[in-house]
Amino acid sequence: MYQLLLTRVYLTSKIMPLLASVGLGLCTALVLVVWSVMGGFLTTLLSSGRVFAGDATINWPAGIPHYEALIKKLEADPAIGAVAPIIDTFGVVKLPDDRIEGVRIVGIEGKSYSRVVDFDKALWWRPIKEALPKDRDRKDPRLNPDEQDWQAIYENSISLTKPDRVTGERVPAAVVGIELSGMTQRDGAGYYTPVGLAKPRPDGSVQNLDLYLHNHQIVLNIIPQDSQGRLMTPTSKPLPVAGEFRTGIFEIDRRTVFVQLAELQRLMLMDAVAGVKSSPSGAFNPYENVAPDGTSLGNVETTGATPARVSTLVLRAEEGFTPDDVRQSAMRVYTEFAEEFRGSVPQAFQINNPRGVKTWAMQMSTLVNAVEKETALVLSLFWFITIVCSALILAIFWAMISEKTKDIGILRAIGASRAGIAGMWISYGAILGVVGVALGLGLAYIVVLNINSIHDWLGYSLGLYVWDPRVYYFSKIPDRVNPANALIVAGAGIGFAVLGSIIPAMRAAFIRPVTALRFE
Repeated sequence: MYQLLLTRVYLTSKIMPLLASVGLGLCTALVLVVWSVMGGFLTTLLSSGRVFAGDATINWPAGIPHYEALIKKLEADPAIGAVAPIIDTFGVVKLPDDRIEGVRIVGIEGKSYSRVVDFDKALWWRPIKEALPKDRDRKDPRLNPDEQDWQAIYENSISLTKPDRVTGERVPAAVVGIELSGMTQRDGAGYYTPVGLAKPRPDGSVQNLDLYLHNHQIVLNIIPQDSQGRLMTPTSKPLPVAGEFRTGIFEIDRRTVFVQLAELQRLMLMDAVAGVKSSPSGAFNPYENVAPDGTSLGNVETTGATPARVSTLVLRAEEGFTPDDVRQSAMRVYTEFAEEFRGSVPQAFQINNPRGVKTWAMQMSTLVNAVEKETALVLSLFWFITIVCSALILAIFWAMISEKTKDIGILRAIGASRAGIAGMWISYGAILGVVGVALGLGLAYIVVLNINSIHDWLGYSLGLYVWDPRVYYFSKIPDRVNPANALIVAGAGIGFAVLGSIIPAMRAAFIRPVTALRFE
């Protein structure tokens, strides 16, 4: 009973131990904030695998022929929920203001791609009814149906087509990352507003462009390659812009352009080509079967000699299966596919390796490993700071025991055991640890929950932008506290407080009563 009484007295009358508890709380908050941000960065990086990358991919840059048959086999596997064919290449885009940017160009089928990844959800310009949480004044242009025909823009973006301004026929179009053009600006509330750009004229004057990118066209410049990977003559193609997308991953939003798969196949010379077998005279003569009016006489036998190709198949896991399960299934299915089309498709040993079939984590392994090591290093440094708090508690308790030596002697003289004396100081340290950890957890939770608002305020008020999305990959700082991490930090904080009190507690327990009573 005396232990609880004295602990309460010390807790309410001594300032120095409370300062140590506050220091422990600050260290706890620091560790948890850093762990939440860096751990959240890693979690977001891994979970973003399904944003335009799927759970796993089958990749062969020169192109996989007969991919339709492979897709049927893959989708028949119980571990694979859906498959989408794409062509993934690099090129140069000319923007409406004549700026040139190097980009990643991806050819997709909008609907099938949306079954595998979140393409349809990432399309930014669409009609919405509910404002973003921070948009209290409802200034988001998408809330205003009179601003643009948002539904038509969304449908154009899904199909990657757009009505021709002259003929009205639907023609292939591009969907561009919202950070690429510079024609939109992100407000602190989270929505984008058009800012427009100016284009210089040859006479030195300036032409003000329409505010929205989807009212313009861009020019793609691509270098095709044949089935052996050899580069061909560069191709240039102007395309109208159907819309823009936003994933929240800055590097994707800044460097990606989506176009129709069939159109990119044609530009990359990866579409199906009919081959001429023979003509009536035996050797092929291109003019032998052409009528005077230029039409074919129709007696040349042809066949589909070169099937269409895609560079990548993107796979989504069926419910209950992991990306690793999908990868194993994909390798097994591709082995069967390669045997069926032996000689006309890449062989199984060329594909079934970490470069050909891989999960998102494998694709990003270099960055993931770097982040994991940096997180471990930073946390180790901050844990050393927490140990300093433990040493501070040790020093304060040592001084307090020296001050209270006579009191300890009285307790021992009236029958207090050594275990009781030691337990009193250890419980005192534990209570200080609990108080400090509680303060630290509360502070960390408030900071992490509002970290993006704090960062925006620092930027607006002081011009201090710590989180640059061009460096940190994501446009938003992770703002969630992992409960498991919080429990680990809390347990460690209390443990360090108890650890700092053990040595002084043992010193107090082994003080001889006679010596303590004579202490002045």
